[in-house]
Amino acid sequence: MNRYPLWKYVVIGIALVIGTVYTLPNFFPEVPAVQVSTSKPNIKIDNSTLQSVEDALKSASIPYSGESLDATGIKVRFSDPDTQLKARDALQTALNPDSKSPDYIVALNLVSTSPHALAAIRALPMYLGLDLRGGVHFLLQVDMKAALDKAADRYLADIRTLLREKKVLYAGIARDGQTVVVRFRDATERARAYKEISDASPDLLVREVESGGELRLVASLKPEAQKRIQDGAVQQNITILRNRVNELAVSEPIIAQQGADRVVVQLPGVQDTARAKDILGRTATLEIRMVNEDPGALEGAVTNGTIPVGSDLYRDRNGNPSLIRRQVVLTGDRIQDAQPGFDSRGGEAIVSVTLDSAGGRIMRDISRENVGKGMGVLLIDKDKTELITAPKIREELGSRFQISGGRMSPRESNDIALLMRAGALAAPMEIIEERTVGPSLGKENIEKGFNSVKYGFVVLAAFICVYYLLMGIISTISLGVNLLLLVAVLSMLQATLTLPGIAAVALTLGMAIDANVLINERIREELRWGDTPHAAIQAGYERAWNTILDSNVTTLIAGLALLIFGSGPVRGFAIVHCLGILTSMFSAVFVSRGLVAIVYGGRKKLDKISIGQVWKPAT
Repeated sequence: MNRYPLWKYVVIGIALVIGTVYTLPNFFPEVPAVQVSTSKPNIKIDNSTLQSVEDALKSASIPYSGESLDATGIKVRFSDPDTQLKARDALQTALNPDSKSPDYIVALNLVSTSPHALAAIRALPMYLGLDLRGGVHFLLQVDMKAALDKAADRYLADIRTLLREKKVLYAGIARDGQTVVVRFRDATERARAYKEISDASPDLLVREVESGGELRLVASLKPEAQKRIQDGAVQQNITILRNRVNELAVSEPIIAQQGADRVVVQLPGVQDTARAKDILGRTATLEIRMVNEDPGALEGAVTNGTIPVGSDLYRDRNGNPSLIRRQVVLTGDRIQDAQPGFDSRGGEAIVSVTLDSAGGRIMRDISRENVGKGMGVLLIDKDKTELITAPKIREELGSRFQISGGRMSPRESNDIALLMRAGALAAPMEIIEERTVGPSLGKENIEKGFNSVKYGFVVLAAFICVYYLLMGIISTISLGVNLLLLVAVLSMLQATLTLPGIAAVALTLGMAIDANVLINERIREELRWGDTPHAAIQAGYERAWNTILDSNVTTLIAGLALLIFGSGPVRGFAIVHCLGILTSMFSAVFVSRGLVAIVYGGRKKLDKISIGQVWKPAT
């Protein structure tokens, strides 16, 4: 008798139910859509905007399958990508008459058609990689000169502080390109400064220079220090870009260095390139500076264009002018955390900022001296400087404080917190290549990949059924369960499926059927040596288990090595490969054993097993 415990059938049943539920969302494809949003706080997305969108599509005779209005904007669904592209162009023209200053962001998107009931239990489809789903590809170049200039600015501030602490008298200090020049009136003071700077900053090459009767010290970065700073700038930028991409909730992004000064960023599934570039592509650094509130200074700058020395005139997103001093109080690398929220007193949107210990000391000293004055938060790009907000300092601040912009919207506070939390780039970066992979190309790749898995499954099933008869049918059913469970696990983990991942699925099918072949051949071997059918089944599963375990463990080790040391598509292959090994062991042994028990276990006397031709040695 080949009885199977009831609890094992319960486990199999639960696994099948969970596998079916979490596999179902993958059968509801995403459809092309156009998303209408705005980054301007004075423009609201409401029902009137939705009506304008509908009127524009009707005027252009563009059919659509549905529309929705939510917190992120308006999404309009279409039947195919060609109609989606036409709709985007029509809406772009209708909603933004002035193309140089658009009020609305019209972007391509994909909208899921999965039922709300499945989404309520977190039954979501697998993420698809850039090669399957489409998305955006950025190639960014790090400005190495700016990285060295920024390092020179740091050393300028450090040298100034050092000389003051050591009470070394100097006539002036300034940055000339990537060198720091300190002027002296006395040779003794210059000698003291030379020793102090050389001891405190081993990365600096300090030289004594006399020009026009003036005593000078010229400090420049040593070549090895320059290379270290440049390499560190690329690595820091990669880390910060990864943080920003994580904040965008992009599944399995690829962020990697290419060459000495370039970074590749791939965002699968992102078709809203405007939103991605707004957060990622701006590649800006954050600076906190004080507002110049000298009497009449702002009025003179606005009306007459008379800007005081050491200040610049900026306007925030609402068009309000502010006179910002050029001296930097803090940079984004001092920020440890920033979270959006709402003020408990006024209910306005705020950003809660947490600084490191050094930044906290700086902020405490500055705020104590400037209570009631404005503090500007600026986003410094390679081509422009944007004033995000200029809030008033209400009280002495420390390592934790709040930023409120008065009319800051929740989305603005979220974006500001995101940029602050991501940190400051070590050097500006410029997008030198931008490429969008359309969903139509991804759809073709999906069809080819799924066809390879489907036809491979059919050929395997046909062969195994012909060769092992009823036991082959049982093996085929367990192979189908394996595929079901693998897709369900990938969906539950929200893993990203790429073309290499589909290849790993096909490989998993071959490995899973290999386990069933080992079991069936072991049963045949027991039958050849004269065991009864019941004993052959029992011994076949028990004795094949060690071989199956050994072979799968060794393959799993190789898969884990790919997962640990690989990147990009290699990791995608490794994830599917490792999960497939685990599900194949469960289905090939656990599930198929339960099916055999159902078919043969109830028979007290079993004369024959339908397992194909069993060759017996001649006596």
